[in-house]
Amino acid sequence: MGGGLADVRLWASELEAVHERFVHCFSRWEPRESALAYMRGLIAPLQRKNGWTLAEEAGHAGPDRIQRMLNRIDWDADEVLDDVRQCVVDNLGGPGAVLVVDDTGFLKKGTRSAGVQRQYSGTAGRTENCQAGVFLAYATDRGRTLIDRRLYLPASWTDDRDRCRRAGIDDHVAFETKVAMAKTMVRRAVTDKIPFRWVTADAAYGFSKSWRSELERADVFHVMATTRHDTVVTRWAIDHPVHGLFHGLARQKWKRRSCGTGAHGLRIHDWARVEVRPWHRPDRRHWVIARRSISRPGEISYYVAYCPAETTLDELIRIAGSRWAIEECFQSAKQECGLDDYQVRRYPGWHRHMTLVMAAHACLTVLRARELNAGKAETDPPSPSTSASPRYDG
Repeated sequence: MGGGLADVRLWASELEAVHERFVHCFSRWEPRESALAYMRGLIAPLQRKNGWTLAEEAGHAGPDRIQRMLNRIDWDADEVLDDVRQCVVDNLGGPGAVLVVDDTGFLKKGTRSAGVQRQYSGTAGRTENCQAGVFLAYATDRGRTLIDRRLYLPASWTDDRDRCRRAGIDDHVAFETKVAMAKTMVRRAVTDKIPFRWVTADAAYGFSKSWRSELERADVFHVMATTRHDTVVTRWAIDHPVHGLFHGLARQKWKRRSCGTGAHGLRIHDWARVEVRPWHRPDRRHWVIARRSISRPGEISYYVAYCPAETTLDELIRIAGSRWAIEECFQSAKQECGLDDYQVRRYPGWHRHMTLVMAAHACLTVLRARELNAGKAETDPPSPSTSASPRYDG
C-alpha cells in the first residue's frame, strides 16, 4: 500500500471496522478504546512498539492504560479472536482455503515470562532463551493471515504450579505438545465450520501418524511434510520407509515443477509420487510425495498426502508449497504489526497481544486483497458468473 494521507485514512477506517466486530467483548469504554489505540500503534510506522511508544502514539500520558488492558482488565481474548477470524472468513474465505500450522520463537531475557526457557528457536536457528508460540494460518488466493495462536508451555513450567500461578497460568492449563496444540486448532476450525479444503504443516507436525489418522477419519484432506524415517503401509509391507519407495523410480516419473515463489524466486524441484494404502476407498487416495533438489539430487524431502482420487500431482505440489504462507505471515506480522515486539510476561497478556496483532494483520491483509481485486477488475475483461463452490465443513 502507498504512504499517502488517503491510505492512512483507509487503513484507519478498516481498523475501526475490525474493532467494531469485537467491541461487545469489553464491558467498559476504557479497554475498548485502549484496544483500538493499541492496534493503531501496531500498524503505525514506529521503530519500536513497546508500551511507551504505543502510549505516546495514542496520546496517553504513559503506558498504564494499555498495560491495564493487556494485563489486568477482564476480557476474553478467545472471544475476540472468534470475531477476528470471522472477519477473515468474510473477506478472504473460500472452500479451497488451506490451513497451515507452524510455530515461531520470541527471544526473551530472564526467566519470568510465561513459557520461557532455553529451547530451539526456528527464528534464530539455534537454541535460545525464548518463548514459542504455535499458530494457525488461513491461506487463499486472495490473501493469508493468522487465525489462531497458543503459547507453548514446556514441562518445566507445567510441573511447577506456583511458577505458573505467578505468570497468570491457571491450574487447569496442563502440558501439551505442539502437535496437540495444532490438533486443537484444526479441530476448532472444523467445529466452527471455517471453510477450507486442505491442511498442511512441516515435518515437526506431519510426522505424527496419530494426527494424520485423525484428519483422515474426519475426511480432512492434507499434505504433511515428514521425515525420511517415517513409514507407511504399501502392497508389500506394513511399515515401509518412505525413502525406500523412490529407489529405482523411472526417470519419467519425476516432474520438474515450482511449488511457489520464495525470497530468491521460484522454488523449483523435481517431484514424484507413489501411491500407498491402495485398498482404502475408491474415491480417496494416499500418496507419498518426494521433492528432490535439482542441484543436489541427494537432498530429498518427503510428504504424506490424503486427498480425493482425482487430485493431480501439480495440485499436491501447490498445497505442499502453500506451507510457506505461514512464514510470510510471521515475517509481515513481525515487520508491520509488532508480533514479536511486546512487553508482557503473563500468559493472558501474551494471548491478548497476539490476538490484537492478528486483528491488525487481518486488517492489512483484507485491504491489500481489495486493492488487488480492484486492480484486477480494471484490467481484466468481464467474465460470466459461475455458481459458488460448495463450502467444505471438514
